[in-house]
Amino acid sequence: MSAPAPRWDIFCTVVDNYGDVGVAWRLARQLAGEHAIAVRLFVDDMRALARLAPEIDAATSEQRARGVDVCRWGGAQVHLASDPSDVVVEAFGCGLPPSYLGAMAARGRPPVWINLEYLSAESWIEGCHGLASRHPALPLTRYFFFPGFTVQSGGLLRERDLLPRRDRFRAAPGAREALWRALGIAAPAPEVRIVSLFCYPNAPLPSLLDAWTESDPPILCLVPEGTANAMLARWTGGAELHAGRRFGRGRLTLAAVPFVAQDDYDQLLWACNVNFVRGEDSFVRAQWAARPLVWHVYPQTENAHRLKLDAFLARYGAALPPDPAAALRRLSIAWNGEGDAGAAWQQFAAALPALSTHAESWTSALAAQSDLAEGLVKFCADRV
Repeated sequence: MSAPAPRWDIFCTVVDNYGDVGVAWRLARQLAGEHAIAVRLFVDDMRALARLAPEIDAATSEQRARGVDVCRWGGAQVHLASDPSDVVVEAFGCGLPPSYLGAMAARGRPPVWINLEYLSAESWIEGCHGLASRHPALPLTRYFFFPGFTVQSGGLLRERDLLPRRDRFRAAPGAREALWRALGIAAPAPEVRIVSLFCYPNAPLPSLLDAWTESDPPILCLVPEGTANAMLARWTGGAELHAGRRFGRGRLTLAAVPFVAQDDYDQLLWACNVNFVRGEDSFVRAQWAARPLVWHVYPQTENAHRLKLDAFLARYGAALPPDPAAALRRLSIAWNGEGDAGAAWQQFAAALPALSTHAESWTSALAAQSDLAEGLVKFCADRV
């Protein structure tokens, strides 16, 4: 008789955006759907998760969705106190409840405890990936698991059917038309360059938008509701951008789109020619979209985010010709607060043919590596 499949618990807190819980939710549902693992996801803010996953009821503390048992911290204390699973994933150093740590230590065989770190292209993560650390007071060991872009790291989240779904979407004109209807916007003309814009409030938007008003070809910029509202309101002269409403100036049309579920956001990225993304979750999904991207890094103290940006640009641009690599670097640095984003756009736009070709080859190379969920399962299988 075979041993029962291991159970996993994933813990995640929502700090000030949706990226952390977005990654945790993608991981949980992939483990359940592709690896037949019994997964519980503990989150401290069910409302944030419900924005990304409409099947979640924000008012319910314990529920099941997409094969995952979802529990709100504070609403499932019986589980937290007495029933730790075989594998425990602490997402992004969120910390575990003391009662749960005590229950982990009391098990005959302690759980495999994973600290899922933030994504980075920095080379030092390869030496730290998989390292163990003993708890200072309890008989527990925590392993550090680093997502990354090389086989020496933990890889990136990628569902098995993600790229085939992307390719089917792009091959079916009706799929794109359905997306435009769902977003509440008219289908753009073939010659229009479609750009998605997802950024933090400190992005240098005015200079970029000014440049887009003189763009050739014209630009349709899709802006998820709630993105840089104050800055957009100033630039538009007070025009409210809400879902279904457009604002035009020169060669630029801004179109606000509703905040959509994760799978629908993937389609939005697939439909665009260029994607401006932020944080971690949308940053990774833009790479699977295989389109040129510009990354707005989450601001950190002591300019640590700039180190992450430089490391990614160096790795991503290694196979690019010098001029397109320089164009990408100039706009990326300007977009993160150091330079004129509008002026940098001109050089970037001229490099788009080369950047588009490179985006396809970069995605293909990443897809040849193991994905993060698969890597986690293999890592833990030897330790359960």
